This record gives sequence, structure tokens and C-alpha cells, in this order.
Amino acid sequence: MKYCLALILALHCAFSSWAGEAVPLAEDPIVEQRMIAISEELRCLVCQNESLAGSRADLAMDLRRELRTLVKANKSDAEIMEYMVSRYGDFVRYRPPVKPMTWMLWFGPFLLLIAAIVVLVRTVRRNLRSAAPAALNPEQRNKAQSLLKDTETSS
Repeated sequence: MKYCLALILALHCAFSSWAGEAVPLAEDPIVEQRMIAISEELRCLVCQNESLAGSRADLAMDLRRELRTLVKANKSDAEIMEYMVSRYGDFVRYRPPVKPMTWMLWFGPFLLLIAAIVVLVRTVRRNLRSAAPAALNPEQRNKAQSLLKDTETSS
């Protein structure tokens, strides 16, 4: 029984040393809701496919902390977005504005789709033309007919 208690105590000490620091609870729920709403519109610069609100990267946590301080400083949502875009570029936004710098981002996939369809149609047409039977000259036609007649008589 003593060994069992000693083992449990040792395991408890070992596992508690792996525990991370607890994230503090929100001081002001209104500030926290606004910060989360803004961070849902921003992309994590490390993960790139995850919102800032959902990311667990260290940089994302730092950016959320920075957003929280901007919200507490009574900055408007537009001012906060402008600050983030001026610092990290339009890439930080999930829905960047349509402007010449982001045209490829918005219209690039459609252009690639159209180009792929054009290449596919050209390839199919070329293959259909090359697969079409060529016209036989009279000598080839006579030889083919004689071969067909030979196979008919032998069967």
C-alpha cells in the first residue's frame, strides 16, 4: 500500500510539471467578445489557414493580446483593422478588399480555371482529330477487302 501511494505521488508530481500556464479569464466580457469578433476576421500569420481567434501559435496569442489592448484603448473596429493591415499587409485579412494589389488573389483562381478548360478542350480536339481514320488509297482498300474476304471464307 505504501508503494502504491508513493507511485501515485510520484506520477502526480511528474504530470503536474508538464502542465502549462493557465490562460487568464476575461477581465471584461464585452472587451473579450469584441476582441474575438475582430480576431475571427483576421488570419493567423503562422498557420495561414486558421483565424487568429482559433490559432494556438505564439504569434497569434501575442496578436490577440495586442488586439485586446487596442480594444481597451477604445479604438474602433475600422481603426484596429487599419492598424493590422498597415502592419502586416492585406494578407492578414480573411476577406481583403478588391483593389489592383489583390486582383490575383480574387480573380486568379477563376483565370486558372478558364485556362485549364481551354487546355482541356484543345487537347481533346487534337486527340479526336488524330484518332480519326485516315482515308485509304485504292490499293490499301483492295488489300483490306481481300483480307476481309479471306477471313469470311475461312470461318
